[in-house]
Amino acid sequence: MSRTLELHPDRLFPADPATRSIARELYGGIRELPIISPHGHTDPRWFATNEPFANAAELLITPDHYVFRMLYSQGVSLEDLGVPAADDRPVARDGRAIWRLFATHYHCFRGTPSRTWLDTVFAQVFGFNETLGEDTADYYYDSINELLATAAFRPRALFERFDIELLATTESPLDNLEHHRAIRDSDWNGRVITTYRPDPVVDPDYEGFAGNLARFGELTGEDTDSWEGYLRAHRVRRAVFKDHGATATDHGHPTAATADLTRAEAEALYQRVRGGRGSAEDAELFRAQMLTEMAGMSLEDDLVMQIH
Repeated sequence: MSRTLELHPDRLFPADPATRSIARELYGGIRELPIISPHGHTDPRWFATNEPFANAAELLITPDHYVFRMLYSQGVSLEDLGVPAADDRPVARDGRAIWRLFATHYHCFRGTPSRTWLDTVFAQVFGFNETLGEDTADYYYDSINELLATAAFRPRALFERFDIELLATTESPLDNLEHHRAIRDSDWNGRVITTYRPDPVVDPDYEGFAGNLARFGELTGEDTDSWEGYLRAHRVRRAVFKDHGATATDHGHPTAATADLTRAEAEALYQRVRGGRGSAEDAELFRAQMLTEMAGMSLEDDLVMQIH
């Protein structure tokens, strides 16, 4: 049975009365300022094409790894959630069925930041006053879809409604940045910039790593068969990203380990991981070396380094 969806105005503030009072005062001074989002989990294609979002599931479940990873941890298959498979095996396409599955497991999000965010979206953006559950799944799905079909819920309209001054997305070095060019060349004034996210060509454990390196070389015109050519390829792509508005780089690493290898050591390590002969220790050492290399490049081109 669903309950009333209530959002306490102090839900994100500390419980201690004294510190909560300070938090209220600080928030009161900035709550009306425009949003500057340095790491927005959004697709630049949304703002390039400004097409309506397809349905509630394709907007709020399938592309959100915070949502589908939680459900996966509770035994829900990614295929049933419509998450695209790397091997192109069939996945669910029925948005209503995906939404119902999500609603049935909504209790799994209790006490999580995702639940706080989702409830806020449901109440403040879509106007719901009942919690999502199995008995309200269809009501939610139909109501959200009805709103998504209106002009007020097009991507650019929402961008402006939320008073976003700047939104930074993240793209792979292999991305051609066509959507960012389309935004830049349009008559829309919204500021959406890219961020250099080199994981596909930095992490030897990344799927298709060797093929990614080959594409990296083709895209940049550099010889990625060699360590020095590989580093030049990064500099080339970082410059392109900067030309497309990037002010930062973004790095997803399992640890914060760094390394400072000699040129000869780095070359030998690169050849092992590039050729698929590297060990797990080699993969970690290579990621560590690349954090050091990326930090050095940031000193050269002034792109701020963000580490996850």
